[in-house]
Amino acid sequence: MAADFGPPDEALAQAKWLKLVEKTLKGADFDETLTRATPDGITIRPLYTAEDAVTVARDLRPRDTDRPWDLRTRVAHPDPKHANGEILKDLENGAASVLVALDPQGGNGVAVGSREDLARVLDGVLIDLATVALDAGFLGPKAADWLGALAKAAPNAPMAFHMDPLTAWMQAGVSPGPIESHIFSAATVGARLAETYATASLFLATGRAVHEAGGSNAEELAVMAAAAVAYAKAGVRAGLSMDEAWSRIVLGVSLDGEYFTGVAKVRAVRALWDQLTKACGVTVPARIEARSSGRMLAKADAWTNLLRLTAAGFAGAVGGADTVVLGNFTDAIGLPTAFARRQARNTQLVLMEESHLGRVADPAGGAWYLDTLTDQLARAAWGGFQAIEADGGIIKALESGLIADIVADTREGQEASFADKSRKILGVTVFPNADDKTPEIETPPAVPTDGPDPRLPGPDSRCPALTPIRFAAAFEGA
Repeated sequence: MAADFGPPDEALAQAKWLKLVEKTLKGADFDETLTRATPDGITIRPLYTAEDAVTVARDLRPRDTDRPWDLRTRVAHPDPKHANGEILKDLENGAASVLVALDPQGGNGVAVGSREDLARVLDGVLIDLATVALDAGFLGPKAADWLGALAKAAPNAPMAFHMDPLTAWMQAGVSPGPIESHIFSAATVGARLAETYATASLFLATGRAVHEAGGSNAEELAVMAAAAVAYAKAGVRAGLSMDEAWSRIVLGVSLDGEYFTGVAKVRAVRALWDQLTKACGVTVPARIEARSSGRMLAKADAWTNLLRLTAAGFAGAVGGADTVVLGNFTDAIGLPTAFARRQARNTQLVLMEESHLGRVADPAGGAWYLDTLTDQLARAAWGGFQAIEADGGIIKALESGLIADIVADTREGQEASFADKSRKILGVTVFPNADDKTPEIETPPAVPTDGPDPRLPGPDSRCPALTPIRFAAAFEGA
């Protein structure tokens, strides 16, 4: 008969652990040596115990063991014909969907200015099977109509129109006409398309502009939540029911190389969504698209970006994102080659098919550290969201400079931590590669096209621009 020794004495074990730690520190301060504060002011400790346990809502929906998340690639090559080739190759080699960035001038996306242009980009793509997502800035409603026309009224075409005028405005600092008009125009087009396309999402609510400008995780999530409220209100005003307005929103989250924080961040998104929808009296599941961070990428020793991107993909998968979009390791340098795009695809395929990260629902659940961090991020973000709403909502908070000022302070603090090396950038501030060889990139062609004017009647709306940065840029020289 086995002896029953009973439960371990946790207090005794912890006391012994602390004595060992004190001996190892040799008089050094515990907090200064073994704890660190995040840009949100959250203290990360070296040890969490049952006393730290918090209740965090878990996402235990069954996942497809073969395809637990949507592997999405981003296409932004200016030439429509070249972009089409990239899309087809991605879909033939493991990608399940594609995010198409559109820019008639070809500077920040595919040079598309009409339905015919978009048709050339998507030639050969089965839109009723493979999700096509758009990133079209102020042209979002026009691009949504083009894509809707190309889907030929297939009711179950899984499109993601991703209309998001708020992010375009945040990054530009000015909108062509009132931003309120752009939001309502998107909602009106979305409500019309929703009548035909039963599963298509309409809006992308994200704080990506805050993240890429140097903001913190909680600040990004607060803006994401405020954007979701603005888009849901616009949808209802355009004729959607409350349930449908919320169910047609996708939540966008940015992930960098800090994978534990990333896991908690994705889980915090669901907690915020639950609070928002509960307050509005609806019950709809969150749909989360996680994209890798641009600000974490380096030009120097760009090969190390592969590690950062892998960590971001890991966080998205373990955190439970529905869709993961990984950038290319050469994105900080220029347009990717076929090799760089293959790396972006295969990173996710290895995480999915060889590491089997999707075979467990919410694997972070029950981990005291990750549950605690999830709860702290969600609470901090909720506080930020309430501050935005108290300032009059997302538009007023952007116009007043409230959000820009907060982000600027956080960015300066993060830049200082990289400068004093309390935070490090592999291959740049630590372990620089003296034999660094810049990877090959594509030469961008000059293929601008004419596009519709996104201007709407009325005065332009203005706000302090949230300009994207890269933290490594300060250390890379000219």
